[in-house]
Amino acid sequence: MKALLYKEFKLAMHPLCYVFVCLFPFMMLIPSYPLAVGFIYILSCYPVLFLGANKGQQSNDLLYSTLLPVRKKDIVLARMLTVAIMQFAYMIIASCLCPLALLIAKSNPGTAPGLTINGFVSILAIAIVGYSLADLIFFPIYYKRGKSIVLSTLFTIIGFVVYLAVFTIAIPYIPGAEGYKKLLCDSGIGIQFAFLGGALVVYVLIHLLVYKVSVKRLEKVDF
Repeated sequence: MKALLYKEFKLAMHPLCYVFVCLFPFMMLIPSYPLAVGFIYILSCYPVLFLGANKGQQSNDLLYSTLLPVRKKDIVLARMLTVAIMQFAYMIIASCLCPLALLIAKSNPGTAPGLTINGFVSILAIAIVGYSLADLIFFPIYYKRGKSIVLSTLFTIIGFVVYLAVFTIAIPYIPGAEGYKKLLCDSGIGIQFAFLGGALVVYVLIHLLVYKVSVKRLEKVDF
């Protein structure tokens, strides 16, 4: 597994993935900018820069990986771990920037659409569940044929954007949903971390399902 992860980061991952992961968390420092939007850009690393539409498909990375003396289920696991590392690296960087974002929000009291920086931990929880759903869409479709980039990307991005827009931007503005925003943004930090813990459990459970389904589909692919 260590060798496969080394291959993922050294050969498969496009250098711009590192730029995306390190750069886009700084978008939360923009005053009055929707905090949840930055989480969407990690998905662009899947098809365009990482999973095949650029380096991967041109160099037949998946075919190359299946020709190595490794199990197909390890190929899927290595790819999923790499994606998970990107996701959580983004969230860790964003979390480190959260205190600075709070200071900027206080000095620039403009109202950002949706959930505020005070509910950042809750936004992380929503994003983690969203990434789980995105991977549940992307990986099974991708590994069904090993090259279904357009279809998997389309459904993944649409699904994630709709989910994130509903739970971080739309619902807080629905009449009668004031309690939702108050719960996520104005509740104690302990409640927000409880949401985060629940989201991590959902993330693990969904990815176990994604792994099993993806492995079964890759086993049936005839290269």
